[in-house]
Amino acid sequence: MTPSIEAVQLTKNFGSFPTVSGLNLKIQGTKCVGFLGPNGAGKTTTMKMFTGLIGTSSGSALINGVDVEKDKKAALASCATLIETPEIYASLTPKEALGMLCEIRGVPRSERNKRIDEALGRVKMTEWEKKKVGSFSKGMKQRVNVASTLLSDPEIIILDEPSTGLDPRGMSEVRDIVRSLGDRLVFMSSHLLAEVTEVCQEVAMIDHGKLLVYDSIENVTSKFAGGGGTVEVGFAREVDDQVRAKISRMPGVKSVAKSNDRHLSVSFDSKVVSLDGLFESIAGLKAGAVSFEQGKGLEDAYLSLIKETL
Repeated sequence: MTPSIEAVQLTKNFGSFPTVSGLNLKIQGTKCVGFLGPNGAGKTTTMKMFTGLIGTSSGSALINGVDVEKDKKAALASCATLIETPEIYASLTPKEALGMLCEIRGVPRSERNKRIDEALGRVKMTEWEKKKVGSFSKGMKQRVNVASTLLSDPEIIILDEPSTGLDPRGMSEVRDIVRSLGDRLVFMSSHLLAEVTEVCQEVAMIDHGKLLVYDSIENVTSKFAGGGGTVEVGFAREVDDQVRAKISRMPGVKSVAKSNDRHLSVSFDSKVVSLDGLFESIAGLKAGAVSFEQGKGLEDAYLSLIKETL
């Protein structure tokens, strides 16, 4: 069965204040979907309803077609979640902490060690498995938290701002892990647009508890960022005018600016050329291109759709 999560007129009121209001969103397939919105937009509240941490005021939160409120156990059987930043007992080792979770989740005793070893291996924490968590950095703790979502081999993983509070190294480590989960449906909230661009294929944006858009990042950028985007292209050697001229003549390229001797900022029309197509064309020049980083297309789209924060 294709993994799916779906909100059907999903609503949550706190007193008279509607945090989530009639949200309709259906996500299917194995991919990573970024969940964006300003503070107070309803992202964490939505995720808590999907995971049964709080009830709905009306509407339904469905996991693989099963209503979470009507049958939480069945709905969450193939789903793992990491909401906000749970703390691990400082006196435990990663192996002990994950062993406790295996017991709570009913993982058969005969399978526990294998599941734990596989999860720790996937987040690159095997060499630390017998060290006390209290001595770990935030990034290391978060890797253990992410490992906890893998113990039951879930089809669906819901992550609420998994890199919040981490230093650049910790953020990079978590992003690498999320990228490695491409064989599952990952629904990930974040305030970091560069992070979402780097690891996600699609994006859903909400504001004031209502869905603004759900589409591929490329389509969202094309529709709401002026029909284009920018990429920063790095080269192994100094870029000459001939290379700049060749890139500027490529279909869909609007302009080529020199950031420094080895970097060009290329503005393009995504209605004419896709990001993948542009990458292939520039790499085809064999001019020593070594990096290709997408610019602020998603940021421009976000600012276009979300006019002000709460």
